[in-house]
Amino acid sequence: MTSLTGPSTDEQPGRLRRAPRLAATRGGNPLARAALYAVLCILSVIAVLPFLWMVFGAFKSGQEIRTFPPDLLPRDWTLDNFRTILSDPEMPLLTFYKNSLFVAVANVVIQLFLASLLGYIFAKYDFRWRQPLFWYLLALMMVPPSVLMIPNYLILSELGLLNNLWGLVVTAAINPFAIFVMRQFISTLPNDQIESARIDGASEWRIYRSVVLPQVRPALATLALLEFMFNWNAYLWPLIVLTENDKRTLPVILTWYSTQHGAQLNLVMAASVLLVIPVLIFFLLTQRWIVAGLTLTGGK
Repeated sequence: MTSLTGPSTDEQPGRLRRAPRLAATRGGNPLARAALYAVLCILSVIAVLPFLWMVFGAFKSGQEIRTFPPDLLPRDWTLDNFRTILSDPEMPLLTFYKNSLFVAVANVVIQLFLASLLGYIFAKYDFRWRQPLFWYLLALMMVPPSVLMIPNYLILSELGLLNNLWGLVVTAAINPFAIFVMRQFISTLPNDQIESARIDGASEWRIYRSVVLPQVRPALATLALLEFMFNWNAYLWPLIVLTENDKRTLPVILTWYSTQHGAQLNLVMAASVLLVIPVLIFFLLTQRWIVAGLTLTGGK
């Protein structure tokens, strides 16, 4: 008669014998893992090679960068390319840096504030038309940016913000993608903390500032990096809105500089390196929260 309390003792040795076999299976094939790592290393080298070529090319002379077969590392390291760019009167780099930095930082601050606030409202408040409004925001994500250029241009013309850096900020204040990400992230926060803060007498702004925001720092850091990179590298929309050279941003000026000095690849490489440096600095400042956000997302 079979026992209802568990497997018989005759079956247990077989189960014990199968345990090491399962553990070996979970470990995977060492040859397959080595092949996978080799493929990933090759793909990583292919992906990073153009960036290294740009960085090392910025320290080469014009004659050396055109030698064949090419060398990855410079034979004679030189800073003359950077001195030429920084001393060029037609390219006041500091002015263009300030323009791009203003547009990128202003967009990041305003978009993160509005996205976190609206994401908190959509995630934790129950009001009429909440779901239709949220679906409307999701529908806006499907609209190509090129379709909105003419309406946004006409709006900026009516507001008198053409050829103004604020024109690049006003039209991008509401970011449906950022709102969606913050809403999904905030919806995972426990409601008990918010209710406890309300019972203790905290205002809604205090709850948003002291309870919600500290717990969504990884999501804020990830969005900040993405928005900073997008606005820093934006080209077409700033080219349309900004018409004077002293209001231009770095990507627009870099394209003009590359056209004017197309034969001097060493200068173009050096200008490209100067364009990338702020993005790398911003990534180093936010990578701790980005890694924490990816780890938390994977854990969930």
